[in-house]
Parts: sequence; structure tokens; C-alpha cells
Amino acid sequence: MSFGVLFPGQGSQFVGMGPDLFEVRPDLLGEQSDQILGWSLREMCLEGPEEALTRTEHAQPALFALSYALWDILAETLPSQPAGAAGHSLGEYTALTASGALGYEAALGVVARRGKAMATAADLEPSGMAALIGADEDLAASIAARRQHEGGRLQVANINAPGQVVLAGGADDIVWLAANARDLGARRAIPLKVAGAFHSSFMEPAADEVAGALAELEVDRLAFPVWSNTTAIEHEPDTVAEHLIRQVVSPVRFSECLLGMAASGIDTFVHVGPGDVTAGMARRSVENATVVVVSTIDDIPTAVEVIGTMA
Repeated sequence: MSFGVLFPGQGSQFVGMGPDLFEVRPDLLGEQSDQILGWSLREMCLEGPEEALTRTEHAQPALFALSYALWDILAETLPSQPAGAAGHSLGEYTALTASGALGYEAALGVVARRGKAMATAADLEPSGMAALIGADEDLAASIAARRQHEGGRLQVANINAPGQVVLAGGADDIVWLAANARDLGARRAIPLKVAGAFHSSFMEPAADEVAGALAELEVDRLAFPVWSNTTAIEHEPDTVAEHLIRQVVSPVRFSECLLGMAASGIDTFVHVGPGDVTAGMARRSVENATVVVVSTIDDIPTAVEVIGTMA
């Protein structure tokens, strides 16, 4: 029996998140972070407005910073290190930083550049994403292939959990998918409120910027394994940057990461950060898993108690 930690990605942000963290960890969330970002992290998270916080260039570093700060507080009280970690998209940077592979301030700078680059790429042409409900990866891939055969650019972007796959494409592709999902064998397709077609070829312009940012980043030894979004296997230090670059334009294989963690002996998953999205994915992906949510400092004692019973 062992536990792993999970970190959320873009979409988990909300105005008012993290007031407890700003009070307790000004060293991580204060003036130094603001200098790296060029804007007030505290004001953006606590005051918004929502339209500003939701923008990719703000949401990504905000979620990274708050999730890592919460992890750092949790880690001080844990009886042992986790047996592994994973993060959804942006959350992979948080997982790698939690493992010690990346330094916090350096990673925050890379995440900020990543967010800006992805926002810029999304602005180049209308695009979006849609959750395909009641479809596995094979069906999703066949639907994307059919649309491509007709001249579209629909692509598999996220494999989140059994029956939940996200497709990305041009604005017309998403409209087509929503209108035809049931006839194509899925229950329905739900367009997502995102700025663009993330984790697809639409993000190729962003991959070059991310590569440049990562070239300046030092990667240290991982204190515990972190599963890669792109390969769904454990990261090796010398290929971390390569996989993070690929992640920008490749599907996030999060359900496979969770199954890989379970196969390694992890049976308890602790979501760390705003919201609870990765907790839901763990419940759906890993049968009989114990799942704990730590979204505020007040949640930490319960998580520590659950983990303590495993010793």
C-alpha cells in the first residue's frame, strides 16, 4: 500500500482561490513571484476578474504557484514521501517541482512563458476543445480520423478517464463534433470553455517557445517518480525537457498515468491544488482506489490521517 499525489491543470482556477496560502506562504506567493510574472498573483487569484484569471497566461502560473505552495505545506506534515506523482497538463510541471526535479522560481518562469505562448498560438485561428462522453480512445480516434478525411483537423487531446476523452480542433470541427457525436457512437460532445485547441498541432507555434524556455532550465534528480503525460511512464531526468515540449502538441494520457501508478503499487491518490478534477479522474480510472482531496490548508489533517493509516 502506498500513496501518490496528483496536481490539477488549467480549468481548475476560480476567483477567490488560495487566501489561506497567501497568508501562510508569502515566500512562495509574494513579491518574488510577482516580479517573475509581471503582475500581482494575489490580486489575480483573490480579486480576478474571472475573465482575466481564466486567460491562459494567468491561469497556468496561478494554478502552478498555488498547487505547489499547498504541496509544500502538506509535505512538511507527511509521515513519508509519496511513491509517485502525476499532473494533468500544466500540473505535470507542479509534479516535477514537487519531486525536486525543478526549482520553484525557475519552473514558475517557464510556466509563465508556456502560458503566454499557448495563448498566442490560440489567437492565431479559431479553435477549441470538446469532451466526448461515452467514448473510449479508439472511438475518439476513429471520429477524429473521419473528420480529417473530410478535410477537418480534429485530434485526440486528452484521455482523462474511461468514457471521457477530449478532442481538439478548429472551431468548425468542434461544431461538427457537437452536432454529430451521437450518430458517431458517443453519448454526446460537450464544448469546453477554453481559449484554443491545446495539446494538438494547433499549438506547434507554442512548442518552440516552450523549448527555448526549457533549454535554460536545470533538471535535478527526482525524489520520487513522476509519470509523463505523453508517454504514461516514469520520467527520466535527461528526457524531462523533451517530454514537456512534446506535451504541448501531444495528447495528455492521464488515465494511463493513473493506471501506471496503480500498477506500481499506488492505491491511494491525493489531489493537491484548487478544485478536485484529478480526484474524479482517479476514481473513474482506478478501481477501488482511495482518493483524498487537498484543496485548502484545512484539508491537510484528513489527508495526513488517511496516509498515516497506511504505515
